[in-house]
Amino acid sequence: AGSSQRHFYALDLGNTDPPIRLGEQACYARLDIAEAEEHQALNLLASVYDLENHRLQPGLSRRGPRILNFANILKYDAIPLAKTIEILLEIGEKALGNPVEIEFAVDLDKRSPDGNPTFYLLQLKPLIHRMDEVKLEPEELRPEDAVLFTDQSMGNGQDATVRDIIFADPSCFDNGHTLEMVQEVEELNRTLKADGRKAVFIGFGRWGTRDRWLGIPIQFHQISQARVLVEADLPDFHVDSSLGSHFFHNLTSMGIGYFTINIRSERHFVDWEWLMSQPPVKTTAHFRHVRTAIPMEILMDGRRGLSLVRKPADGPKPSEPMDQE
Repeated sequence: AGSSQRHFYALDLGNTDPPIRLGEQACYARLDIAEAEEHQALNLLASVYDLENHRLQPGLSRRGPRILNFANILKYDAIPLAKTIEILLEIGEKALGNPVEIEFAVDLDKRSPDGNPTFYLLQLKPLIHRMDEVKLEPEELRPEDAVLFTDQSMGNGQDATVRDIIFADPSCFDNGHTLEMVQEVEELNRTLKADGRKAVFIGFGRWGTRDRWLGIPIQFHQISQARVLVEADLPDFHVDSSLGSHFFHNLTSMGIGYFTINIRSERHFVDWEWLMSQPPVKTTAHFRHVRTAIPMEILMDGRRGLSLVRKPADGPKPSEPMDQE
């Protein structure tokens, strides 16, 4: 019970003029689950922890800590949610000829016209399949051959088409300037898009965070040319990775690799010396854009979370001459 969910997010219907420019969170209100209970929104969602018998009792008829475990729905079928999802997935797969993923919402308000909960299908799209399975063995890795390596990553497959890396300069990173970094990355991304290029982006802290002090509060369209996003840290700047965020799920649904580099792990590394030695295509106040003469190799072992970006086959060859922008 100590680690159970205590809060939830709701649309703030009392805010008639939210500052949309601040992002979707401007429309949300963070509330205690006690407020949801007052509105009778937890009747099918919560259980009560029975302190005497050390067990969870579905429903809210007893006194005790509230636990959001959806037992009445998932275990006792108070509404046929599982069956509804199963039917929709089958229909979607038949219609698209491919397994699908869905997003949905359920309105449990009994004041609806027929007094029953309402299921809303919000989105349906095909699952991304990668036919190329990659199996990496850490003991076979030669650190001198890799731009970076991690055993904490999401993504699967391989790509040998990327030549561009955009990385935060570790010598001048300051998390007090992350808003300026957003503008720099957006401009670099715009150039990549105009040229039809993808890139590996390396930053410190979280990409897409809503807290500017924890990383770079960028939006997905501002970094849309990423093939791989890397979240690294520094000796004096360590932030937990972004797993679970809406930004993160955008990445995985688009097939973008997501790597975490933890400076405290001996199995994670970035060859900063090699990166800094590459002649830049462009530099900004906080970022460097480099381009290799031939493509790098990106390998992602999705089963074990092992991933690497391998230097071009001819070794650490400097970037080819480029027109300065």
